[in-house]
Amino acid sequence: MVKASAPGKCILFGEHAVVYGQPAVACSINQRMVVELEEEKKFDSWRLDGAILNFSKHPHIDFLKDQLWPENVKPPLKIRIRGTVPAASGLGSSAALSVALVAALQQLRDEDIDAGIAGLLSHQAEAFAQGGRASPIDTATSASGGFVVLSDTVNETLDHIGERSLQYQDEITTWQLHSFIADIPDDTFLVIGNTGVHASTSKQVAKVASLLEKQPERHVEIEAIGSIARRGIEALRAGDMESVGKAMTENHIVLRSLGVSSPELEKLIKAAAPSSLGVKLTGSGGGGCMIALTKNPEQTVGAIEMEGGRAFISPFNSPGVRIETLSSQDSGPQ
Repeated sequence: MVKASAPGKCILFGEHAVVYGQPAVACSINQRMVVELEEEKKFDSWRLDGAILNFSKHPHIDFLKDQLWPENVKPPLKIRIRGTVPAASGLGSSAALSVALVAALQQLRDEDIDAGIAGLLSHQAEAFAQGGRASPIDTATSASGGFVVLSDTVNETLDHIGERSLQYQDEITTWQLHSFIADIPDDTFLVIGNTGVHASTSKQVAKVASLLEKQPERHVEIEAIGSIARRGIEALRAGDMESVGKAMTENHIVLRSLGVSSPELEKLIKAAAPSSLGVKLTGSGGGGCMIALTKNPEQTVGAIEMEGGRAFISPFNSPGVRIETLSSQDSGPQ
């Protein structure tokens, strides 16, 4: 048996504007998805949490199976999935699962774990599962941990960690991925508040596209988000948490003006603001989660939960994909 885990992620800056060529900044969070694999000896079918695995319902697993564990030369596997990244919340639970699965399959094949390969294959798996479309920021952040910047050009001031390309219909999209080291004080945390409201990313993206088509002068707001993201990167690198928080709040104000916030998000953001350096929605909006940069994490959690949100604390620089040590409980009866 092998066990691997990978972190979820949140977007600190750049939602929606990244679609129009501006940078987006993500960071790994403390919540992780865990995958356990073991060769199946009793049955001739793959099993997921004890039941026969329906690959049509888990296309990302199907893709990675074909890439890393071909059935004609390998036995079927038992898969167990667990984790603390909330599903359908914009925190990258699916990407973290794919990244952890790549690492577990590599380990089961006695191969060295490679975060770059894990990020690449998991991005391809996510695109396969989503009909050809998927941004690589979730999988790259989950694989490498820390801070990741996605842009359409190479930024010479950051560490370039790779290029990703996907073809959808007749169009090829290419992204550049970067990382950087942030000087985060030990007393500063992210608090993530979940509204519990699920919103369609594609609908939120379409909403912004429609707005910009009808009011092209509002592209200035997209450019403003890009400028805020660049300032946020520099503030993170300098350890200037007050400036990071200010940039986060500014980013949210612009996103709200673009119409991608929601009453549920605004309620949690308003509650968290007094105890935080900065607050904003994270992800595509319309629901999902908000984040707060705070030196008073317990107070911020309490404020969010008083308004009906589910909140948890995450330190920065959570590690990327890794192999976990098996315990006696892991190796017990399945």
